[in-house]
Amino acid sequence: MVEHVKPIQPTWCPGCGDFGVMAAVKKGVLELKIPSENLVLVGGIGCSGGIHNFMDGYGFHALHGRLLPTAIGVKLANPKLTVVAIGGDGDGYAIGMGHFVHALKKNTSITYIVMNNETYGLTKGQASPTSHVGFEGNVEPPVDAILTALSIPAAAFIARGFSGTPKEATALVTEALRFTQERKGFAFVEILSPCVTYNDTYDLWREKVEDVGKRPGYDKADRGKAFSTVLDVMHSGKIPVGEIYRTPDDQLYTSLDRTLLPNPAEAPATVDISVAANLARYEKMLASLE
Repeated sequence: MVEHVKPIQPTWCPGCGDFGVMAAVKKGVLELKIPSENLVLVGGIGCSGGIHNFMDGYGFHALHGRLLPTAIGVKLANPKLTVVAIGGDGDGYAIGMGHFVHALKKNTSITYIVMNNETYGLTKGQASPTSHVGFEGNVEPPVDAILTALSIPAAAFIARGFSGTPKEATALVTEALRFTQERKGFAFVEILSPCVTYNDTYDLWREKVEDVGKRPGYDKADRGKAFSTVLDVMHSGKIPVGEIYRTPDDQLYTSLDRTLLPNPAEAPATVDISVAANLARYEKMLASLE
């Protein structure tokens, strides 16, 4: 019998943007009627990485920067599961950046949510890969993960939300979950999630966010248009948000889980690996070595 461990109360600071992200995930899971026994949350390192302790479902706390290969492994072991990797900008775009790029390329049907607060909140507010020049002595321009995602052809669903606009953030997370449930490929959602203790950007970001979908003629199915629009919004001093790109169904790269496991019933996690069930095969293999 498997013991059911109840979620604990969040340990985040009051007002943390991560509360909005968790609410978006919860509402998305409820809307899509995903049972807790089919939900796997893989957490990263930092404040955001503990979210799997605060929700009902299977949880795994991955190594620093390694939540994506862990989440991909879970999905390939059992593609019937809904797998959500959730981490921060420091975890995902610093030590984890190599895995981020390859996760986009591999195109496995998992949802990756990054809570971006432009700082290392858990370790007292140092500059992160997304911090702007001047923040805590930072002299480097910030990484923009949306542009990175758009540059990889296999990337299938790309969006950015803001925890200060919970309705819109919830819609993006729900669509990402739906996308991966249909095994269409990788879904990436970055959510601007202010750190009220070390980098309170709520007011600033409310003024700066711009929904690209509201621009006349915007086509989220056009990768080139999405890339140029994101750059244009950034050059105007704004932050592009919304459903930025979704690969049309007739142009989708086959997801890695569909390529390797077209039949979920044959997933490794469901295979009987007992000696009794495989004795004949073992004997045949040993005989072939004589």
